[in-house]
Amino acid sequence: MLKISISGVRGTVPDSLTSEICIDLSKAFGTYLKGGSVVIGADTRTSSGSIKKIVISGLVSCGCKVIDLSIATTPTVGIMVRKLKADGGIIITASHNPEPWNGIKFVRSDGIFLNSAQASELLDIYYAKKFKERSGGRSKAYTKADDDHIKLVLKNVNTAKIRRRKFKVAIDSVNGAGSIITPIMLKKLGCEVIAINVRPASPFPRGPEPTPANIKELSDIVKQKGADIGFAQDPDADRLAIVAETGEAISEEYTLGLCAKFILKRSKKKIVVTNLSTTQAIDDIAKKFGAKIIRTKIGEVYVAEKIKSTKAPIGGEGNGGIIFPKVGFNRDSLSGIAILLNLLAEEKRPLSKIVDDIPKYYLVKNKMGCKSSKEAQDFLDKIKDKFQKDTLDLTEGIKVLRDYGWLHLRPSNTEPIIRIFAEAKSKDEAEAFIREALG
Repeated sequence: MLKISISGVRGTVPDSLTSEICIDLSKAFGTYLKGGSVVIGADTRTSSGSIKKIVISGLVSCGCKVIDLSIATTPTVGIMVRKLKADGGIIITASHNPEPWNGIKFVRSDGIFLNSAQASELLDIYYAKKFKERSGGRSKAYTKADDDHIKLVLKNVNTAKIRRRKFKVAIDSVNGAGSIITPIMLKKLGCEVIAINVRPASPFPRGPEPTPANIKELSDIVKQKGADIGFAQDPDADRLAIVAETGEAISEEYTLGLCAKFILKRSKKKIVVTNLSTTQAIDDIAKKFGAKIIRTKIGEVYVAEKIKSTKAPIGGEGNGGIIFPKVGFNRDSLSGIAILLNLLAEEKRPLSKIVDDIPKYYLVKNKMGCKSSKEAQDFLDKIKDKFQKDTLDLTEGIKVLRDYGWLHLRPSNTEPIIRIFAEAKSKDEAEAFIREALG
């Protein structure tokens, strides 16, 4: 099934994300940019190389000057769009989706993904097939993107303090786009690196989403080798999960909270931007620093645009996505890694002890299949009626607010499902909240 949304276009290859769709999407973007310059990068999926070639040919036919980064993380593409002053960017990736999924994400000139109005304008061109072909298009390689990304990250943390600690760090890059760049950055930070799943030619040796269930190998290695911390990425390296020195996989929900704790302590501006489904723990952390939490609709672009407009020093999503605007406006696991190592260097105590300071909530994630937009809306209408006596937030989908926790139901931006999240002080309460919704 082809999924077209604000998060880009995703589908299975070759059944739904066909060569014809890829060429038409690239021509639509070339037409949308009036033949401008475009940075392109891809993750390591088996289909990514062939899709990138198709997309480059479509862009070139519309007169675009294409800058090819080869394999590159999603945040690297966003950073290079800004550095090279390009008109836009394209990333070939389906993020955390497994094979045979792949996708195409579109970036505008400030390195942020297209917002809903911009995506709508692009899709109008795509559906109408009114492509403007031009001469003068060409493609050239750019080979310094990883170095540029690493330098920018290191410029914005205390590298000397991190290097002095000589951390032992385990990394699991799921053989994705982070496989080369991440170990290089860790070595530049003076770390002893224990790397697993860093062979780009062999994706994916585990479930691509860096959830605790999928990163058991990393957890075992951290404990066995006595590492100070473990990091797990998804295929395009925009999400980051953490393993404490005990071997315990820390929920992705805590990645943003830990990074926010470090940044808020040092920033004059006390703002954190996140989305509706991110853990309540971020509010508790912000409160300690007198910081304001701004919550947006689900979708990285909404968080990124709000970070940019409010000049917030940090933001992101509870799925392990850190947006550090001093580096870029995309979720960036490399920024998250550097910030967390800086936090460890400052605190001079184990990660497990730092995590213990964060108030504990239990976030339970569920989902249900959904064949159409009408089916999704009918389901949400029933939920609204069922919880009409509760406090409801209708910013996106339906969020039910109670004293002991919250429940959020919304159609996914990336898959044909309805996501159902519930959080409470106990796992039983969170699970009961979901059962109530589905009962």
